[in-house]
Amino acid sequence: MQVALYSRGFITEDIANIRLLLEELRRAEIEAVIYEPFYRTLQEHVFFEHQPVLFSSSEQLSENIDFLMSLGGDGTLLDTVCYVRDSNIPVIGINFGRLGFLASIGKEEIHALVQALQNRTYVVDRRALLHLDANIPLFGEVPYALNEFTIHKKDSSAMVKIHTYLNGEFLNTYWADGLIVATPTGSTGYSLSCGGPIVFPEAGNFIITPVAPHNLNVRPIIVPDDNIISFEVEGRSEQFLCTLDSRMETIDSTVQIAVKKEVFSINLLRLDDSNFLHTLRNKLLWGIDARNAIKL
Repeated sequence: MQVALYSRGFITEDIANIRLLLEELRRAEIEAVIYEPFYRTLQEHVFFEHQPVLFSSSEQLSENIDFLMSLGGDGTLLDTVCYVRDSNIPVIGINFGRLGFLASIGKEEIHALVQALQNRTYVVDRRALLHLDANIPLFGEVPYALNEFTIHKKDSSAMVKIHTYLNGEFLNTYWADGLIVATPTGSTGYSLSCGGPIVFPEAGNFIITPVAPHNLNVRPIIVPDDNIISFEVEGRSEQFLCTLDSRMETIDSTVQIAVKKEVFSINLLRLDDSNFLHTLRNKLLWGIDARNAIKL
């Protein structure tokens, strides 16, 4: 079995857990294929008996890779979309960050995770992606996102007007700082922080959420994901920001853009005793009354 390891980097407190993970994989006779920039920083802190196989691009992930482990927070896991692409390699998120909706496996569960890989006692969830089409090249070979697409004003410029259409029919003009189109997976990300609803991952929907709308009667809306959502953007500034997850491009009002459901999906691995409801209760502290913890 081969497992690819990806991380943006680490802090000193993470080193012990990284060593533990590598040792657990070695004991289980699972070969670790390591992201090259991550390996270069690890060399000062971790002893490798043999030179591991390295990768730095999606093309270097061979068909023998069984899983890709993301070591970090949700942002780190979102990066892995650019590496697994349409290969169907399941992604495992080990949470070295903070909240961790996507990277839901805790550092204290490393031993249990490796055992689950050995015994194949895990669950793989399929998560929908959204795809961006434009009349100019944007985002290279990875014009899709797991969490969300956004249009946003640039810097401290005035609000923008975003004319929005569903399958060519006018929906609304949003006067706002920006607009988010989130997948169900992304409903607990940027969209949630802007007042959007929580949507179950298996729901076949997109969530359209305005960012700081000027009209207070404008609210987030959920639409079926078989819609094509297109936009025309205008404002006092000549340039706007367009993002897919954590990747960003600058566009102007001449750029025509539309989003739709991607034809393939991404696989996220979780332990069989964890699910979306468990994650909600754990991460959002549902069911916990803080008032009962206050001592006067």
